[in-house]
Amino acid sequence: MLLAIDAGNTNIVFAVWDGTAWRGRWRLATQADRTADEYAVWLSQLMSWAGLRREQVTRAAIACVVPAALYHLRNLCRVWFGQEPLIARAAGLEWGFPVLVDNPNEVGADRLVNALAAHVRYQGPLAVVDFGTATTFDVVDRTGAYLGGIIAPGINLSLEALHRAAAQLPRVAISRPQAVIGRSTVPAMQAGIYWGYVGLIEGLAKRIEAELGEPMKLIATGGLAPLFADATASIGHLDPDLTLDGLVLLAERNRPPAG
Repeated sequence: MLLAIDAGNTNIVFAVWDGTAWRGRWRLATQADRTADEYAVWLSQLMSWAGLRREQVTRAAIACVVPAALYHLRNLCRVWFGQEPLIARAAGLEWGFPVLVDNPNEVGADRLVNALAAHVRYQGPLAVVDFGTATTFDVVDRTGAYLGGIIAPGINLSLEALHRAAAQLPRVAISRPQAVIGRSTVPAMQAGIYWGYVGLIEGLAKRIEAELGEPMKLIATGGLAPLFADATASIGHLDPDLTLDGLVLLAERNRPPAG
């Protein structure tokens, strides 16, 4: 079985792939100084509840955008699972597509993994909108080449910034308001964030299509993607497991030869 670890700025997702299906997915708040032993105690208990044992894991793969956390996650795989993990963005990996940007080393591992999975599953031209700490768009052409993308402030970041910068505005949770015009402060803030991001998605999707010169598919992933997927016709597919599935594909492409 494969242990897949998707380490983002806000959460780390651990999941176990048995070759045909995900046997479990578990989410933990990202803390860069959390040790391998702490991860192991937490993860071993959850795996046990899912009927899984550590010794069943025979491979591991990590996509990490928090460099300080990578050391401990790598040690988790080495010490507690006895596996040397594949690290997305490590030198010499076979991705199966060119990265056509000015500095390929700047592109986050999660973004390339999303691009890989999206093209294999849906075929380009396409863009992946990932609702994470940042809201990112990643564009893939019809051949599968990664063309670059867009980085915007994440939804929760925007809400927190609004609360911190404006003395009289409260901290609110993101939700879908029925009306665009808010009749009090909290609904007005929720409408501004929610429908504002819908407008951002629709506007950027149209501009990406205009630059590509042809229609494209838009795939939504990330924690808040389900909240937005049915709010706009611009989003054609909702795929919550895109990053994890991309890690599986990357691990398969780079599986060491037998023996």
